[in-house]
Amino acid sequence: MVDALPPAEWTARADLAGLVEALGPGNLRWVGGAVRDTLLGIPVKDIDGATPLPPQEVIARARKAGLRTVPTGIDHGTVTVLLPGGPVEVTTLRHDVSTDGRRATVRYAQDWADDAARRDFTINALYADPQSREIFDYHGGLADLAARTVRFIGDARERIREDHLRILRYFRFQARFGAALDPAAEQACAELAETLKGLSRERVAMELLNLLGLPDPAATVARMHSLGILPVILPETGPGEIATLERLIAAERMAGIAPDPMRRLAALLPATEGTAESVAARLRLSGKQRKRLACVAERNGSDGDDPRLLAYRVGMECAHDRLLIAGLPVGALDGWAIPQLPIKGGDVVAAGITAGPRVARMLRMVENRWIAEGFPDSARVAEILAECVSAEG
Repeated sequence: MVDALPPAEWTARADLAGLVEALGPGNLRWVGGAVRDTLLGIPVKDIDGATPLPPQEVIARARKAGLRTVPTGIDHGTVTVLLPGGPVEVTTLRHDVSTDGRRATVRYAQDWADDAARRDFTINALYADPQSREIFDYHGGLADLAARTVRFIGDARERIREDHLRILRYFRFQARFGAALDPAAEQACAELAETLKGLSRERVAMELLNLLGLPDPAATVARMHSLGILPVILPETGPGEIATLERLIAAERMAGIAPDPMRRLAALLPATEGTAESVAARLRLSGKQRKRLACVAERNGSDGDDPRLLAYRVGMECAHDRLLIAGLPVGALDGWAIPQLPIKGGDVVAAGITAGPRVARMLRMVENRWIAEGFPDSARVAEILAECVSAEG
C-alpha cells in the first residue's frame, strides 16, 4: 500500500510551496479530493488544505507573505488563498458540536484525527504532508481506495443524520469511484431516504446534476430507484425512464458527445404535459434550464423525420437532446448552422404587398416553402417570394 503521495503537476507548484512556507512548518496538509485523485492518477481540479491555525491567523500569515485571501467560509473556518496557479481553500481543523441534518455547528480543533472523523467517506479523509508527501490515513481510506469501495467513516446512519445530503453524495462518489458495494452504506441510505425531503431543493438539484454529469451513472441511478431513494427526489421517474437514460448514455457514447446532466435529467422524465415544468419548479432550476426541460418534454415520434427542420423550430440544443433521447441519429446536424430566412417584411412590401396583415401572411408562406425546399439561398428565396406574390394576384 502506498505511504506517500506520488509526484503530480500540482505538487510541484511554486506558489503552493510559498503558501506552505507562509503558514509555517507543520501547519498545512493537503486533504480530500486532491489527495484522492492524485492517488488514482486522475486530473486534480481543486486543492484543499487543512490547518490547525485559526482563520484569522491564516489571513494574517498569508497577508504577511503578500498573498491575497478571501473569507469565503470563515464562519466554518475556511479561507480561500488566491494564488497565481489557482485558488486554494484552507480550512481550520474542526469537530462537530451539533448537527441537524442540514447544517453543523463546529468547533475548531488541534487534532488532525478529530478533523478526519467528521468527514463523510474514508477516501475523502486522506491527508498529505506538502513537503514529505507522507500520507495520513485515519480510517482505512487507502485500502478502500484500492478496493474502489465508498465507505462512510464510522456508523453510516450517524454520518447521514449529521448531513442528509450525504445520501446523494454517497451515490455520486459510488458512481465515480466505486466498484465493490458497501452493504452497510446502501442499507443506511435506503433507511434514511425520507430525510432528503428536509434538504433545500437547490442542494438536491446540485447533487443530482453532478451525479448525472458523470460518464455513466445509469447503474447507480437504477440502484437508487430500487432502494427507494430516487422516488423521494424524483418520483416521476420509473423503470421506463431509467431504460431511456441507459439508451441515451449509449447514444452519446456512440456519437462521441459529452455527457450533459440536463439532457440526462430530461431523459428521466416522462414526456407528459406539465411534468418538466413541475420538476423544474420543485428543484428550483434556472429559467434557462426550465425552458430546456420543457422543450425536450415535447419530443415525439416524428422528431427524426427531418432533424434540420426540428433544429430550426426548437433550436440546436433541444433538437440534439430530443434526437439523442429518442435514439435517433444526429449526424445531419453536424457542422450545420441554423439559417435565418433571407427576407424581411420590407422585402415583401417592396414586392408589392401592402403593409399590414398580408405582409406577415406572405412571410409565412415564403418561409414554409423555403423550409420545404431545404433552406435554399437568398436568390432562390427571392424567386419564391415572386412566385407567392404572383399567386396572390
